[in-house]
Amino acid sequence: MPDSNSRPNTFGQLPPSKWPGERLGLPQTGSGSIGRPGRRLLGFAIDWGIAIGVSSIFFSYDPAANLIIFVILQIAFIPTIGASIGHRLVGLRIISIHGGWVGLWRPLVRTVLLGIALPALVWDSDQRGFHDKIAGTALIRS
Repeated sequence: MPDSNSRPNTFGQLPPSKWPGERLGLPQTGSGSIGRPGRRLLGFAIDWGIAIGVSSIFFSYDPAANLIIFVILQIAFIPTIGASIGHRLVGLRIISIHGGWVGLWRPLVRTVLLGIALPALVWDSDQRGFHDKIAGTALIRS
């Protein structure tokens, strides 16, 4: 048996996943598997489109209003329906990798980091963006 110092104890020490979500105990395909980039981007585009639509009606397409409305929609819908409107429409939902309800703080942290954009562009072999890693969430197929 190897000594405890040689066993990986952080994600940085683990080998890359064979499929997205393997290290999280998620299936390779089907319901419960990691949401793939196409669905993720389409869900994001729908959410951004909703934010732009609301901003156009009430705030004359103000760029700051676009972002604020997007953030509010994310923070309101993730804890209540388990995903944003766009993600629900494309068959995705957000889970806590620790189990149970995602709570209120996870969507807040995830969305603030998503608003910065850079964390969403940095992915690991489980196809989780840095914003999901920090919040302890995963975007999976419903």
